Amino acid sequence: MPNIEIRLATQADAPVIASVLEAAFEEYRSLYTDEGFAATTPDSDHIQRRMLEGPIWIALHASECVGTVSVVLRGEELYVRGMAVLPSARGLHLGELLLKEVEDFALAHNCKYLILSTTPFLLRAIRLYEGSGFKRIAEGPHDLFGTPLFTMIKDLRKRLK
Repeated sequence: MPNIEIRLATQADAPVIASVLEAAFEEYRSLYTDEGFAATTPDSDHIQRRMLEGPIWIALHASECVGTVSVVLRGEELYVRGMAVLPSARGLHLGELLLKEVEDFALAHNCKYLILSTTPFLLRAIRLYEGSGFKRIAEGPHDLFGTPLFTMIKDLRKRLK
C-alpha cells in the first residue's frame, strides 16, 4: 500500500505511541472505568517500560504514526496488547498489516498461539481479530479494573514449519 510503513518502535516513539493509544480509544472512554481506560492508554513512560517486555511496532502513513501494536512472549504464546489505529486512518487495513507483523514475529519465535484480551464494545477490532482467525475462549481475564474483557486465541501450529 502506498505511503504505508510498519516498523519497530524506538524509545523516541513512546510519546507518539501514547498519543495514538489515547486518540484511538477516546471515543470509547465512557465505556471503560477510569482505571481501565488508564491501563488501555498508558503514558510514554509506561510505553518505554513495555519496550523492555517485548517489541512494539508502529504504522506510519505518509510518515505520520497512525497505529501501533505490542507483544510479550509467554512461552509458546505471544500475547498481543496495545493495538490501536487512529480513527482518521481506519479503512487503510493497518490493523491487518500490524497483525501480520505480530504473526510473523510469533512464527519466527516458534510460538504456537497468539492470545489477546479485548472489550466487548470494540466491535471493529473484534471483527478484525475474528477475520484473522482468532476465536473466543472461556479463560480470563474477564475484566480490566472493572471494564469487561474476554480473551481470544489464534492457533498457529499449522503454520509452524
